Amino acid sequence: MSKLKDLIQKLCPNGVEYKKLGDKQVSIMQRGTSLTRNNSTEGVYPVISGGRVPAFYCDKFNREGETITVAGSGAGAGYVQYWNEPIFVCDAFSIKGCEDVSTKYLYYCLTNMQDNIYATKKGGGVPHVHISSIENFFIPIPHPDIQEEIVKILDRFEEYAVELQTELQTELQARREQYEYYRNKLLAFDESGKNMKSVTWMKLSDIGSFIRGKRFVRTDIVNDGVPCIHYGDIYTYYGLYATQSKGKLRSELAPKMRYAHKNDVVIVAAGENKEDIGIGVAWLGEKPAAVHDACFIFKSDLYPQYVSHYLRSTYYHKQIVKYVSEGKICSISAKGLGNAIIPIPTYEEQVRIATLLNKFDSLISDLSQVLPVEIAAVQEQYEYYRNKLLSFPKIKEA
Repeated sequence: MSKLKDLIQKLCPNGVEYKKLGDKQVSIMQRGTSLTRNNSTEGVYPVISGGRVPAFYCDKFNREGETITVAGSGAGAGYVQYWNEPIFVCDAFSIKGCEDVSTKYLYYCLTNMQDNIYATKKGGGVPHVHISSIENFFIPIPHPDIQEEIVKILDRFEEYAVELQTELQTELQARREQYEYYRNKLLAFDESGKNMKSVTWMKLSDIGSFIRGKRFVRTDIVNDGVPCIHYGDIYTYYGLYATQSKGKLRSELAPKMRYAHKNDVVIVAAGENKEDIGIGVAWLGEKPAAVHDACFIFKSDLYPQYVSHYLRSTYYHKQIVKYVSEGKICSISAKGLGNAIIPIPTYEEQVRIATLLNKFDSLISDLSQVLPVEIAAVQEQYEYYRNKLLSFPKIKEA
C-alpha cells in the first residue's frame, strides 16, 4: 500500500482524469458473433454467452489474450468476467484496454461497478445489456504504473480469497469423510457376534412398524399451525434429528393427518435420485408432527438417533437400492425399507454410538456454518479495499 501511496503522490497528487469507458483512448468494445451448438464443432474454446459459465465449447475462437466479457442476455445479463485465454464471444460483448489502460485494471473497475451494470438491464421476459448500456460509464484513468500496482494488490486479495475458500472446503470435506468412515465402521458389526456382545440382526420390519404419512402441499404450510415435516425438507433442512419443525400445517387439516411422535424416525421414501432415498430424521419434539405422504413414520424401541445414523450408512443403502422404483421421481415402499437388516446392540451401546457420531456431525454442521460466513467476510473486505483503491479524486480542470 505504501508503494501505491508514493506513486499517487508522485504521479497524480491533484487527482486523475475520468473518461468514458467507450472512449477510444480507454477501450475497444466489440459485440460477439452468433453461434449455436448445432452450427459449431465441439472443441476446447469456451463460448461466452448470457450466463456465468461457458454455454458450451467449440473448436474456434474470436478473442485471444486478455479480454473482459459482459454477458449479453438472460438471467446473467451484465455479468463481468476476465479471461486470459482464447475464447469465443457469442451472446456477449468484449472489452480490451487500450495502450495506456490495463485490461485487468478495467476489469476491476467494472466489477466494482457490477451492480450499476446490472441496473442497465432492459427487456421484459429476457433482459439484455448492450454496449450502449455501459459505454458512457466514467472510469478513473491514473498513470499506467498506478494501474499496475492496483492490479497487483487486488490480485493478491483474490488469490487469498480463493485459497481460504479452498482450505475451508477441504477441511469440511475431510470432516465429512471422517464422519462417514466412523459411522460405517461403528455400524459394521460382525454378524457372527464376535466383535460385539449381545448384537442381533433383524429386518427393520421385524423390529418396528412403518406408517405412511398423509398428503399435503407447500401452500398448506403456514406460520401458525401444527408442526409438520415435508419430504423435501428432509433433504435440504433437517439433519439427523429435530425438536422443532421447519413449518406448520394449517390447523383445519390436522384431523386428517398422520403424526410422528417423540422418538419416532421419519424416513423419506421419494426423491430425484435413488441414492438419497431412505434417509431419516429422528423426531424428538414434544409435540407430534404431521408427516408428508412421501415419508414413512418408523416406530420402534430402538434409540431413534442410532436409527437415523444407520439410515445414512453405506451398509443400509446397499440393501435398499434394489427396491427403489425409478422414474421421474424415484420411490420405495414400506416393504422395501423393511427388508433392510439392522444390527441391534444393547440400548446403552446404541446411545454410545449415536452420541459419538453426533459429535462428528456437529463438527460438520459448525464448519458448514462458518464457511459461508468466513467467505462473505473476506469478500466484503475485498470489495471495501477494491472500492477504496479505485476511488480517485477527480482532477480539477484549469
